Amino acid sequence: MSEPTSDENWTYGNYLQLEGLLSLQGEERGISSDEMHFIIVHQTFELWFKQIIRELSEVRNILCQEQVPEIDIPRAVEHLGRTTEIFKLMGAQWGVMETLTPQGFLSFRDGLGSASGFESYQMRKFEILLGLKNEDRLFGMDPLDTFRKLAKNSPNDAAILADLEEITAKPSLEESLMKWISRTPIMGSIYETENDQSSVQNYVDAHLSSHKSMGELAAERMSGYGVSDVEKANARFKAAHDGAISFLMPEGELSRARASLLFIESYRELPLLAWPRKLIDAVAELEESMVKWRHSHARMVERIMGRRIGTGGTSGVDYLDMTSQYRVFKDLWAVRTILVKTQDRPKLINPSFYGFNSNNEA
Repeated sequence: MSEPTSDENWTYGNYLQLEGLLSLQGEERGISSDEMHFIIVHQTFELWFKQIIRELSEVRNILCQEQVPEIDIPRAVEHLGRTTEIFKLMGAQWGVMETLTPQGFLSFRDGLGSASGFESYQMRKFEILLGLKNEDRLFGMDPLDTFRKLAKNSPNDAAILADLEEITAKPSLEESLMKWISRTPIMGSIYETENDQSSVQNYVDAHLSSHKSMGELAAERMSGYGVSDVEKANARFKAAHDGAISFLMPEGELSRARASLLFIESYRELPLLAWPRKLIDAVAELEESMVKWRHSHARMVERIMGRRIGTGGTSGVDYLDMTSQYRVFKDLWAVRTILVKTQDRPKLINPSFYGFNSNNEA
């Protein structure tokens, strides 16, 4: 389709390139309304995937800067919010797919051959961009293996593999986020200053002491309530505290990134932490929307095709259900398990640094 010259105005059709777009559904093959609907839904997903990759790349590029300008954080939150809404929209889109009856799907399923959503390179691209690790995938599989095989088919497939390899070599959004979070001032202590390590360790020790006391008091209350097996309850609280120690000091080494995350979540009302908190909340909401989207996908497939083997040879619904367990931003979820009550958190040092008057109690 030719574009208008510089002295011509765009038309609606030209601007959206409708002539090309509306010719991509394969009607020349004599497809049914059911199959056309199936194709359009999946083409729409791929268009949204393209936008998702663009939005997430913007966020990653903001956060992976050595020094992130504060003015860029609201923009990152906006990109994340838009991506979340896209996943919500795509989740609702499965409802359109569910208007396809099992018999309607079977009428054209054989024509798909071995084609599978598993081959969606854009989905793999945004998973890699987010930071989904191979060891967290089902069976520890490398998502690029499929595309290494396909790369032999055509120059276009080879270019797709090169694109995926390029995104794999770059820092992920999760890595960039945690690196940015790790630079959070904790108890007024600035990252990489002379006494920062000891200041952060003191904060972590104080928090763990409160966390331990909270568990012990909870165990005492349960004993007073007449819980039948107090010993098991005590063991669970001890295991929870051991988990808190392991989270903040994995293998005995202080994790400043996780300590920073804990500090932001514990003192959410501090003005200086307002945008970091919003960014963290936006990432958590994004991952939640992705999990719901994957779950809705599994339920749609189960409704239409039961538990048949997938066209790509996967276990179908069982595989999709397992992918809904994927988590990328694990620390953002785990930190919520070790929070203590507001009145029990360590006393804030240097509150004016965070935008509080010195006479205020945080």
